[in-house]
Amino acid sequence: MEIVRKVDTLPWAPHPVIPGIMIKPLISLKEHKLDVTCMLVNVPAGREVPEHIHEKQDDILYPLKGKGVMWVDGVGDFALEPGVIVKVPIGTKHKIFDVEEELLIYDVFFPALI
Repeated sequence: MEIVRKVDTLPWAPHPVIPGIMIKPLISLKEHKLDVTCMLVNVPAGREVPEHIHEKQDDILYPLKGKGVMWVDGVGDFALEPGVIVKVPIGTKHKIFDVEEELLIYDVFFPALI
């Protein structure tokens, strides 16, 4: 296992269930034996991440660039942009839409995705 990784050398991959969305796995249970998943998520302008739930993970999102709208059940709509950090609790519906500028999101799941 590498202790230090250069993010620029890691490959992007298509999101396993959302067409047009790309992910860059940074830390994973499978590769690093850590109970956390860290990744970059790229959401192009005009795309969306449909409503979904993570049944076993808290989801922490920190946008590094771009602009869109996020909806979290019980909270409502809010701007998703740099300077905002979001913690979506386990089992909570959420989605990203109205992406006007390509989003680059640092996304952390705990416990790790399988």
